[in-house]
Amino acid sequence: MFAVVQFPGSLDDRDMRFAIKSVLGAPCELVWHKTSALPPDTRAVLLPGGFSYGDYLRCGAMARFSPIMAPVRRFADAGGLVLGTCNGFQVLCEAGLLPGALLRNQDLHYVCDFVHVRVERTDTPFTSRARTGEVLRLPIKHGEGAYYVRPDELEKLEAAGQIVLRYCDASGRAAPGANPNGSVGDVAGVCNARRNVFGLMPHPEHAVETAIGGLDGLRILGSLLDAVKAGAPRALA
Repeated sequence: MFAVVQFPGSLDDRDMRFAIKSVLGAPCELVWHKTSALPPDTRAVLLPGGFSYGDYLRCGAMARFSPIMAPVRRFADAGGLVLGTCNGFQVLCEAGLLPGALLRNQDLHYVCDFVHVRVERTDTPFTSRARTGEVLRLPIKHGEGAYYVRPDELEKLEAAGQIVLRYCDASGRAAPGANPNGSVGDVAGVCNARRNVFGLMPHPEHAVETAIGGLDGLRILGSLLDAVKAGAPRALA
């Protein structure tokens, strides 16, 4: 079972549930942020996009203290699969479950568009359906999506294979304008050292239908489903 966490201000929680339940055919449940435990049969946790707590103070900074985040952390520490998209990525970074931080876009403008990202790693539970170097077309919509770590930390992430997605042009190359927010190293998505927690700014749940957004989001969400079917850990009691 997939658990989609709802924070006050979440916008894409039902979209994520639709992608998992209606498109991929997997059981999926919405879990309110004040819940003190994940459903006992949870096999993957998804933190959706939106504006948790109105983005007050800092994006994701208040959501990290929601009661549900304690069981999410225990779940991740036990090897459970956790995916954060957009605001969910921000929450994971604020909670220390992923390295780095998401800053204001370099031009200080909200951006809503389709972008291209290159798959850097396929040895994760979130990208196994993709090919190394494959270019995915996914939508973004954020004002604070500039991923940042210090240069030495970026080198460590690179060496450890934790950079999973990078912004690029349609051919897969770094190019002027391909990076929509000023992310360091063109980073669009990173995972933790154990590769069971993954965050990205693009929205795969909005790219699961041919008529609306295309199907490239299924590369990520379908990979997660495969990992769950292969025996991903369940939620702790």
